[in-house]
Amino acid sequence: MSTPPPRVRFAPSPTGYLHVGGARTALFNWLYARAHGGTFVLRIEDTDAARNTPAAQAAIVDGLRWLGIDWDEGPEQNGPHAPYYQSQRGPIYDAYFQKLVDADHTYTEPNGAVRFRSPKKTIVLHDQICGDINIDRSEEPDMTIRRPDGSYIFHFVNVVDDIEMAISHVIRGEDHIYNTGKHIELFQAFGATPPVYAHIPLILNPDGSKMSKRDQGAALSYYIDHAFLPQAVANYLCLLGWSPKDDREILTMEEIQPLFRWENIGHSNAKFDLEKCRWLNAQYLAKLDAPSFDHLAIAWLLAQPTPLPGTDDPRLREVLPLIQPKIKAIPELAEHLPMLFDGAAPIADDARAKLAAQPALAPRLATLLSYLENLSDWSAASIQAAVAAAAAALAIKPGALLFPLRVLTTGQAHGVDLLPALEWLGRTEALPRLHARAAALTATST
Repeated sequence: MSTPPPRVRFAPSPTGYLHVGGARTALFNWLYARAHGGTFVLRIEDTDAARNTPAAQAAIVDGLRWLGIDWDEGPEQNGPHAPYYQSQRGPIYDAYFQKLVDADHTYTEPNGAVRFRSPKKTIVLHDQICGDINIDRSEEPDMTIRRPDGSYIFHFVNVVDDIEMAISHVIRGEDHIYNTGKHIELFQAFGATPPVYAHIPLILNPDGSKMSKRDQGAALSYYIDHAFLPQAVANYLCLLGWSPKDDREILTMEEIQPLFRWENIGHSNAKFDLEKCRWLNAQYLAKLDAPSFDHLAIAWLLAQPTPLPGTDDPRLREVLPLIQPKIKAIPELAEHLPMLFDGAAPIADDARAKLAAQPALAPRLATLLSYLENLSDWSAASIQAAVAAAAAALAIKPGALLFPLRVLTTGQAHGVDLLPALEWLGRTEALPRLHARAAALTATST
């Protein structure tokens, strides 16, 4: 007899932003469903009316869509188990609650709260990732399943929905392991078979602490606001606790799906590294074709409240290919564009300090500029030849002149490839800029 396709779910509470841990849980569920021809359900656990907000709900739905996650059943994608908002499922919970009452699995406290009568046994959880775990429930207090005001507790509605929606596999963070003992008790009380559980490792800060909403990169909105590529972020989130078991780090979701198996999920907590995510984003940015990169860059530039240099310049599209391989995220345009379009920008302190340590700076700059002045062909190759000739005349290596030339060109100690940038600037714009900065440098060094 063949095993039916899995049914998995992501069940967030819309009480705040979508955390990267929640986004990764959604991604892992989605990948498992897609890898095994199953169904991915999005269920909104919005029973906490005091804390749930439409903005938080929109952040979840929009964030998942941004990551490339679609759902087979859920908001705006109704299926046979609708509604998919817990706030709309009250009659279902009432019916299941009555089943527990009728079977004498509950008792009511004087304040009106209703508790579930625990069997007080050890639950053996057969976890697909963590192995067999004994959860001793013998000393635990009976859990409340309905508050005095008639509202139901998370554990109760969570189990009822998993039963009603025929969820076969529950994939969630390790922090839910001991909640699972409570949930299995409820499944058994309802006479239902618990789903297969798989508890994935947690995402922690580099120092081992739990990520909070104050940590940079903890909210998925950070990546949206900073114009990261969603495929890069999804790739990175997959690497937090999962591995293809080879040396690859850059994988598309299509490549990951057939490799998404329990044995490829790690057992130790994952360490979040924003710089690693930025590195991955850089790899994806570098592979974009020119129209796609231009579209992203210009859309971001036009959205800035204060226009950056070059935003309205007709030469912008010409210079973007120089910037593309140098940045890890689109907002770094704010660092590069002033270097290229603002010839009057002051020289950075670190660049000035490095030049101050060079011997005979003034005569070197004078010689370099004289050779550049004599160029009739202002191309990268000709500029390189002029630098080499100036260096020979000074009896130094050409490399000793390239850093000063960079500072004269951009005012910075770093940036895009220098010679193509000078060619792009053109002789008419470049030479006055070089002379002005050289004068400023030699005036302060004498």
